[in-house]
Amino acid sequence: MRFLPAILFVIVPFCLNAQINIDSTATANSARPDTVTIIGVGDIMMGTNYPEDKLPPQDGAFLMQKVEHVLRDADVTFGNLEGTLLDSGGTPKTCKDPKVCYAFRTPVRYVKNLTSAGFDIMSLANNHAGDMGDAGRTSSMMTLEEAGILHAGQISHKTTIFVKDSVRYGLAAFAPNTNCVSINDIEGAKQIVAQLDSIVDIIIISFHGGAEGAQYQHVPRKHEMYYGEDRGDVYNFAHTLIDAGADIVFGHGPHVTRGVEVYKNRFISYSLGNFCTYRGISVNGINGLAPIIKVFTDVAGKFYYAQITPTMQSYASGVEIDSTKRVIKIIQELSKKDFPESPVQIDENGLITYLAQ
Repeated sequence: MRFLPAILFVIVPFCLNAQINIDSTATANSARPDTVTIIGVGDIMMGTNYPEDKLPPQDGAFLMQKVEHVLRDADVTFGNLEGTLLDSGGTPKTCKDPKVCYAFRTPVRYVKNLTSAGFDIMSLANNHAGDMGDAGRTSSMMTLEEAGILHAGQISHKTTIFVKDSVRYGLAAFAPNTNCVSINDIEGAKQIVAQLDSIVDIIIISFHGGAEGAQYQHVPRKHEMYYGEDRGDVYNFAHTLIDAGADIVFGHGPHVTRGVEVYKNRFISYSLGNFCTYRGISVNGINGLAPIIKVFTDVAGKFYYAQITPTMQSYASGVEIDSTKRVIKIIQELSKKDFPESPVQIDENGLITYLAQ
């Protein structure tokens, strides 16, 4: 999946604060595919050395090894990076409530686990991207870029644009946190999407929003408050950005999986849960169940169908496929209850189809 050797990397100083990657092998006459595939997964935090050493053995090489073949089987693979890629130092964040003040610092060498798994793009818009201050933010961005992984969501790098097999993609990421592109600035988000829509074929949106925990699996269709912070109205946010031109929306933040829907022939996952989170983040019960969702669209982002690969994780074995398919059942139930008007069908094997095409 890696396409770094064929790419010209440019930072473009215009209003989108975009990274732009151009595949130098692509030409105007290149054949465009009939179908593209985009994989989305949720939170990734591969261990931390702050405030104490909670790093996995073997530099975490085992964490995603059992699902690498799934992650690499797409045109584009997306994930949300929780925490920072920084060896040492930085300024740890402080919180009003120490009980919820977790700070994660993962050594930069762990980025090799992301490249091995085939990640192309990452969100850096979340409540842990600033765990180690500006030093952590800068190190995370530089480490990803040097590894050939694009990112979006920080104020200095709001979006990223790249070309793969003659299809031009754009990623924009949003969160309610400092130095992130705001999920609560709806007009600003619409402008970003409109600008991307004039440039790219497929717009992928990532948001970090919604309250956290097992009691917040449902999408309430209103602003969600958590420890005094406005975590956004994710339902309105997703629908508004699709109205503005977005094509796929991948949500994360609640640390549990939420339902999915298709709106105007565009796919939305409201939370992809904890995908690969080693210590520091609970993986007990439903917190340890998450989907890998592979979305099939045309070259303009119109939804064809999607496939859920159910996963589970433990600190000892990392992420592996769940033969009991528990997260599929969870997504089936939540989607039916939360979006009864959305004509989406999810079968027992995780195939998602849209009945009103």
